[in-house]
Amino acid sequence: MREVYADHAATTRVVPEALAAMVPLLGAAFGNASSAHRRGEAAREVVEQARASVAALLGALPEEIVFTATGSEANNLALKGVLAGLDHGRAHGRRRLVVSAIEHPSVLETARHLESRGFPLTVLPVGTDGVVDLECVGRALGDDVALVSVMWVNNEVGTIQPVREIAALAHAAGALFHCDAVQAAGRVPISVGELGADLLSLAGHKLGGPPGAAALYVRRRLRLVPLVHGGHQERSRRAGTEDLAALAGLGVAAGRAQRRLAADEAARLGALGERLRAGLLAACPRACLNGDAVRRVPVIVNLCFRGVDGEALLHELDREGISVSTGSACSAASPGPSHVLTAMGLPPADAHASVRFSLGEGNDEADIDWILEATPAAVMRLRAMNDPGVRRSA
Repeated sequence: MREVYADHAATTRVVPEALAAMVPLLGAAFGNASSAHRRGEAAREVVEQARASVAALLGALPEEIVFTATGSEANNLALKGVLAGLDHGRAHGRRRLVVSAIEHPSVLETARHLESRGFPLTVLPVGTDGVVDLECVGRALGDDVALVSVMWVNNEVGTIQPVREIAALAHAAGALFHCDAVQAAGRVPISVGELGADLLSLAGHKLGGPPGAAALYVRRRLRLVPLVHGGHQERSRRAGTEDLAALAGLGVAAGRAQRRLAADEAARLGALGERLRAGLLAACPRACLNGDAVRRVPVIVNLCFRGVDGEALLHELDREGISVSTGSACSAASPGPSHVLTAMGLPPADAHASVRFSLGEGNDEADIDWILEATPAAVMRLRAMNDPGVRRSA
């Protein structure tokens, strides 16, 4: 049976180069980057090389990169760290946080936690296309807003948000801008300077690095209160001994992702995604694309297969060797429909009927062939089970 991994938005395989850099650091080349001896100096060099590679991927300075364990931690540090800094500084009038309704749970739940602690919260709606409306952003901004947080690429439907324009609106209103770029890093070119981001998050396991290594870009001279106290690491912005091997893998993966962007690997994968989208829509009547057809990364294809339970389709495809998802990996245990799809106006039945295909390195034309063969057959089987009278062509 052919194995097709089409869940790269959930996680990616550690690329061979990253794994090769990691293995020695788990054995004879171990060390603590805070130690003063030669082994410690060697460990510190590994950390700083990784920092430089991540900075280069983002067009940032190495000293602007704060390493974290996960993208969720980076998002938490961005929101809590900035608001705590403003709350204890001189900007007491700015306490409101603005986020979109389709943010990752690590942003939305953090925002709601902060709201429970007295920080006012505004949640921006999105249209049926899954894109934040700039007029809504403008209306939401005022002189009480401290931080605006909007993701670059949505992790469930792949829509690309107008983050440059949102950053400009936030700055014009005197607010800071944070961007969750976990799904963007490695898929689209990033320049924090051109974007106008004050903070930006990424996660290594989304771009060929290992789980356990992520980063937050923090613009120079921006006050950030740490979540974890107790040490001087990361310029006193995150205490704790660095995971040397994981950071080495992240650094190698970041450098590799930058080279592959320059080699136009994104175009190859994008063509596969467009073929997948068009093929499934043609072969599966009553299927429709969730999200904008143009303002999106083509490697994330989220489709609603009306009359089919998405979880059942996931398991049918899994039996065919095809790995897909019904939404965010972080929300897999949530019993309700996707908050992203319901924010876009989908009724619960359609949200439950939706499946996400996400492509990445290693996918090829043969993978698309197998998905296009197996998925319509699985959809037809499930529809027949739900309605025995359904015509086989339905």
